[in-house]
Amino acid sequence: MSSLGRASALLGAGTLVSRVTGLVRTIVLLAAIGSFGRPGDAFGVANQLPNNVFTIIQTGILTAVIIPQIVKAGAHKDGGRAYISKLFTIGTVVFLAATVVAMVAAPWLVAFYGPKFTPDQQALATAFAYWCLPQIFFYGLYALIGETLNAKRVFGPYTWAPIANNIVSIAGFLIFIALFGSDRNQVGGWTPTMIALLAGTATLGIALQAALLLFSWRRTGLRLRADFQWRGVGLRAVGRLAGWTFLMVIAGQIAGWVQTAVVGEASGENPSVIFMQAAWLVFMLPYSIFAISIGTPYFTQIAEHAAENRDAEVRGDVARCIRVISLFVVGSGIALAVAAVPATRIFTASAEQALQAAPVLICYLVGLLPLALLFIVQRAFYAYGDTRTPFYFTLVQVALIIVLSLIAGALAPKEQLAAAIALGQSVAGVVQTIVAIWILRNRLGGLEIPRTLLSLLRFTVAAIPAGFAGWGAYLLLGAENGWIVGNTGSNFVDRILGAVGTGVIGLVSVIVYVIVLLLLRAPELSAATRMLRRFLPGR
Repeated sequence: MSSLGRASALLGAGTLVSRVTGLVRTIVLLAAIGSFGRPGDAFGVANQLPNNVFTIIQTGILTAVIIPQIVKAGAHKDGGRAYISKLFTIGTVVFLAATVVAMVAAPWLVAFYGPKFTPDQQALATAFAYWCLPQIFFYGLYALIGETLNAKRVFGPYTWAPIANNIVSIAGFLIFIALFGSDRNQVGGWTPTMIALLAGTATLGIALQAALLLFSWRRTGLRLRADFQWRGVGLRAVGRLAGWTFLMVIAGQIAGWVQTAVVGEASGENPSVIFMQAAWLVFMLPYSIFAISIGTPYFTQIAEHAAENRDAEVRGDVARCIRVISLFVVGSGIALAVAAVPATRIFTASAEQALQAAPVLICYLVGLLPLALLFIVQRAFYAYGDTRTPFYFTLVQVALIIVLSLIAGALAPKEQLAAAIALGQSVAGVVQTIVAIWILRNRLGGLEIPRTLLSLLRFTVAAIPAGFAGWGAYLLLGAENGWIVGNTGSNFVDRILGAVGTGVIGLVSVIVYVIVLLLLRAPELSAATRMLRRFLPGR
């Protein structure tokens, strides 16, 4: 268990730094192009295209299928070298082909994701897309190398490499602001040089993060070579497994397309595509820091236990992981919710925009805990080579997202359309997670549900006074009229004050949360404390 603690701490530290620098990256990006405006939404769609493909590659194939296969290949006499060489050769060919096809189809892809865009906005998005789509190739290599490192228990580099990407992007976006000014939220006036600098910077950062992983490869003890003899790599078996996850992720992409197409109607003066991406980034902070950093090492262990048919150990792994993740996610989620206004002020140009945008973040946070629990539950199915069942319960989520997004598009006013779509996604996630846990419980013959529900009850009880304390801090600091949303006249200073206000309110909420858990003598605090100690120098 100590090795899992060290791995989780390493991933948590890397994820924290990565997400914070990613947050700064988004702040600088939105300072350059504006958080409410057609150019920002055009860039948001263009830059999301390679991310969509990356999601298909990582979640649909690598995480679900490749890690368990690499773990099994490690038992071969050569430690899996031949299998992984074939795998890398296949992957490189597929990533390159996907990049070429996407670039040829760029105008149609933009029109598909931005049907509500004006013609000049679509033209700008297409220009951005030509510079952004090469990210597909580098994202694919980054995911393949990183997931292989994880399977070989080399956990750190995959998490730390994105920091370099963020630093490169921040520098490039600052250069853009220095050369062309900030808040360029009008479609007219964008030159090829401006487009190349903004979108090219984003692609350069992705290429660098993929290259950096190569320096950690020797720690796997494997030597790679190009191998086009793909017979014997088990493509047919992998294809059967990947087929279901591929369909699952495609279904998720369809839901994402519906959301983007519907919210595009609000583009211009209201929160839309680019701001939903920014709010999602803030939402993902606690998810990434806690769910991914804790769950990823557990997934490797679960895959090992599942390969040996040790169901009792898998049950214990999943239940413990759920309880520890929930402890952190509930506390951080309530802290972000009560600090939503200053948190969104970091991305917006005024206090009025922050008040309009805060509901988007709050509606996303409704689904934070279910999404965190789903991370480990879904991977428990993957560990057994079952990718069909996750496809079925994901269809439930996708259907709900599509229906609720269309209802939001028909009923919600434009200024709250993004929030309504975010709430629909959270509701769909709650239903999906409940269904997934119920199915996994039946399959494993139990998941320590009574003990887990008792833990969740403790966390909820602690979250209530924590939320009131944070809200009280928000009111004492002046709420929407206070310094925490910035009224200095300097947009840069106001964003900094928003970040400080978020930290103060969040800290008050977290302190109260921990105090109440101590009073309740929550046993999960001991495991959490041991894990946090791993972050200390010398540990």
